[in-house]
Amino acid sequence: MSKRINAKHKVDRRLGVNLWGRPKSPFNKRAYGPGQHGQRTSAKPSDYKIQLQAKQKLKNYYGNLNERQFRNVYKEAARRKGNTGENLVGILESRLDAVIYRAKFANTVFQARQLINHGHVRVNGKRVNISSFYLSENDEVEIKDSSKQLNTILSASSSKERDVPDYLISDQKKLTAKFSRIPKFDEIPYPAIMEPNLVVEYYSR
Repeated sequence: MSKRINAKHKVDRRLGVNLWGRPKSPFNKRAYGPGQHGQRTSAKPSDYKIQLQAKQKLKNYYGNLNERQFRNVYKEAARRKGNTGENLVGILESRLDAVIYRAKFANTVFQARQLINHGHVRVNGKRVNISSFYLSENDEVEIKDSSKQLNTILSASSSKERDVPDYLISDQKKLTAKFSRIPKFDEIPYPAIMEPNLVVEYYSR
């Protein structure tokens, strides 16, 4: 098992969820934490712990962002008008790596990031190799022609594990997608329960 896959499995068990909804997650068989004390019943968690876990789930889901990156996303969400929790997930969903994953051009956010870093992705006709690049409404993304036969991309595109959400207009044959709008929280197909309101409470302490 690769270190990357192993690390994702540890995240699932540590947070107590199948975070990415993958069929091979060890949480599907062992719904408790790792280690010899993983099955012990712990005391009622504090409000701080609940908020921290909500933050860790959201941060890890989007490719294990570091704390500085995630805090900056929160600051931008708080600066914008409207509900901060809604703004937070909307910003995260407009990241290029998230859009490539949602469009089914990659099996995971981590794989999407690798495709972007290696120059396989174009935005509005121009190559972009920064996975944290933020898309605006109606921006178009595509896999460049010379990369469209990569096995990883073809496998992701044909996968039946998940569907492309309504806020993306995707063409699986041409491997293109349009980011039509920033989604609302209840439109985002999270496989695990996410609570951005608790993340806001965590940073508002």
